[in-house]
Amino acid sequence: MTKIIFKTADGNMHPIEITTGLSIMEGAVKNNIAGIDADCGGACACATCHVYIDDAWNNKINPIKPAEEDMLDFAFDVRKTSRLCCQICVTDDMDGMVVEIPPQQF
Repeated sequence: MTKIIFKTADGNMHPIEITTGLSIMEGAVKNNIAGIDADCGGACACATCHVYIDDAWNNKINPIKPAEEDMLDFAFDVRKTSRLCCQICVTDDMDGMVVEIPPQQF
């Protein structure tokens, strides 16, 4: 199990444990994290699991693929740190990672 911490727009932190191998989105949905709707169920066909990942974690997560980049065009307030958390597979190296949820998703 890997601890991932979800940060909301109000600054609150919501730590959860996610089984290695699942996506961050799957863990968020199973733990009822507000702001992660996951309308497409993880098929990279919506942008309702948009999050910001701090640059310090970029070398710990799988690289972004073209389909994810294209889908981010439908998200609000896209930044260079934007990702769809359905496309990030949890590994042990991610323990303690903070994932910020954009305020527009609440």
